[in-house]
Amino acid sequence: MTQAILQLRIELLHVEPLIWRRLQVPGDYTFWDLHVAIQSAFAWMDTHLHEFRPWDDDDAGPHYGMPLEESEENPPLPGWKHRVAEVLTRANPRIEYEYDFGDGWRHLVTLEEILTAAPGRKYPRCTAGERCGPPDDCGGPPGYADLLEILSNPNDPEYADSHVWATSQKGKRGLFDPEAFDEQQVKFANPAPRLKRFLAYLASQR
Repeated sequence: MTQAILQLRIELLHVEPLIWRRLQVPGDYTFWDLHVAIQSAFAWMDTHLHEFRPWDDDDAGPHYGMPLEESEENPPLPGWKHRVAEVLTRANPRIEYEYDFGDGWRHLVTLEEILTAAPGRKYPRCTAGERCGPPDDCGGPPGYADLLEILSNPNDPEYADSHVWATSQKGKRGLFDPEAFDEQQVKFANPAPRLKRFLAYLASQR
């Protein structure tokens, strides 16, 4: 059978100008798989908790993520046990993804199309996008706005150190360019080893 492909647009909320990506992922992707793909596309470091939740802010609705505390009132369902296509449909095309609850990087994930896999093409793919993702741990949207102000002013006493720090968070050197993005340079991490490490961590806490 020909594999279905979900074409998704992911927009980072509360940051201007807009930072976004268009991803094409296999139709059998779990929420864990999609999490890792988004991390790769935005060059996040994947060092914080994450969660997918209903776009309408329905706290009673199902959430998908990393269940750590059994005492939570509404713990997220294990993301690796639930498929994106079971939730994200043409009738319900939007969902929210949050990464790092401290900084609060919230994303709008929208199902644009359901495609047919092209012969010989590898998925996931990033086919479009704009602007570099913010560095991890920069303080969320307000902190990133402050960082951009510093990086735009060579006379700021924190200019040089801020550039070094921001580029190191992206695994690079030189000046941090918030406008730079090339979809051809996106390298997708394998979600399986990350899941194996996380499950081992969960087992060690019991």
